Amino acid sequence: MNEYLNMLSFESGGWGASLLSGALLTLELALATLPLGLVLGLSLAIAMHSERPILSRVATVFVTIFRGLPELLTIFIIYYGIQLLIKESSEALGWEPFQVNGFIAGMIALGLVFGAFSSEVFLTAIRAVAKGQHEAAFALGLSKYDQFRFVTAPQLWRIALPGLGNLWLVLLKETSLLSVIALSDLMRQTYLAVSNTKEPFFFYGLACGIYLLFSIASGQVLAHLEKRANRFYARG
Repeated sequence: MNEYLNMLSFESGGWGASLLSGALLTLELALATLPLGLVLGLSLAIAMHSERPILSRVATVFVTIFRGLPELLTIFIIYYGIQLLIKESSEALGWEPFQVNGFIAGMIALGLVFGAFSSEVFLTAIRAVAKGQHEAAFALGLSKYDQFRFVTAPQLWRIALPGLGNLWLVLLKETSLLSVIALSDLMRQTYLAVSNTKEPFFFYGLACGIYLLFSIASGQVLAHLEKRANRFYARG
């Protein structure tokens, strides 16, 4: 028991500080990706729901691509693709090329995937709003922007929240894929700890516990948000 406690020490030779920093980085990455994915997903849903065929088709193609590609492949394409784009652009402009931050590349890659999946959730929520409410808003002379702001958006959040909550839990787990681009997240630090201590069961089990802790905490927050969003719709 003391041996395991020593391995989790925050002092020299222990892995406590590394695992903690990795866990915090995992959480930071997920929280940074969330708003990007939500904005992208809502924008794509609005585009797919648009009456303009070109806009709808472009959004549908984008969603189909990033829903169909494996997340790991998307990460590689974004990470190495951005590197290549910057290199080519820098050479063309005569600038000094620079290295892309793995955190930014990972956030973009996961944001694209999250946006593609969340767009379907948002689209379903938009279509779930009763047609009569849109007709009533039109009869009142509201513009399309005001219709969305005062009629669709308030109901959109309530309807989409359960689906978005599931996607958030998936996002938390998908951050572990970014260890392949040497981002020092929880999974990467766990792998390094296992490589140095030869204690895979202990450290991978600890990583499982941390991910489960994140999921349980997220579940509590989501339950509170759903309860708050449905407070005016509770049935007696």
